[in-house]
Amino acid sequence: MKLAIHGYGATGHYVEELAPAEVVAVIDRTKSAEKVPSYQTVSELTEEVDAIIDFSHPSLLPDLLAYGLKTKTPLVIATTGFSEAELQTIKDASAEIPIFQSYNMSFGIAMMQQLLQVLVPLASSFDIELLEKHHNQKVDAPSGTAELLLRTIQELRDVQPVYERESTREKRQASEIGMHSMRGGTIFGEHEVLFAGVDELIEIKHTALSKKVFASGAIKAAEALIQKSAGLYTLETLYSQEDSHVTN
Repeated sequence: MKLAIHGYGATGHYVEELAPAEVVAVIDRTKSAEKVPSYQTVSELTEEVDAIIDFSHPSLLPDLLAYGLKTKTPLVIATTGFSEAELQTIKDASAEIPIFQSYNMSFGIAMMQQLLQVLVPLASSFDIELLEKHHNQKVDAPSGTAELLLRTIQELRDVQPVYERESTREKRQASEIGMHSMRGGTIFGEHEVLFAGVDELIEIKHTALSKKVFASGAIKAAEALIQKSAGLYTLETLYSQEDSHVTN
């Protein structure tokens, strides 16, 4: 498998470290890669690759999709902070090429989603709150993973997110789900879903101890994606035995 890395920050470096034989090119405006050819833009890429792993910035999405569509290259998109319109362009492109898009690459988050699918229906009388913690350099809030977990919960229960309570002076409604963000230090990523019932609490928590977990997950996703047909894949569908994916 031949890979190109799109975005050469900390996680991009880990991808190269974990898969040195597979990475054949890096696309990054700094052109700082030393062991493989480096390009400022994806349109300059000359190496033939089986997939591109993207840990970059939403502003680079149009060029990435254009290249993927032109060359029919599968894309593993791990960048966060996309708007609804940008997510729609990813969905549109997936009609022609295989795309895996997730705000979190770890298997632990995939397992957390599966646990929520079991617990949310069972805990119908419990209030739900969602807390995420990240390092002090993260600019978007709530995190993309928190939004991913929110959507999983909303598929199972009719709840609306509440991002702050200071502006209102009223009791909590059963239809609410509180979304809380904390920023500080070098926290790689922590996500907790709290189920609050009468005199009891249930907590599901995932903590990333290193960004390597995201790099490793992206490499495994690329390995699975290159075997797939065109479509938009998620953590829930990419590793299924059937070739199931979102197409509309």
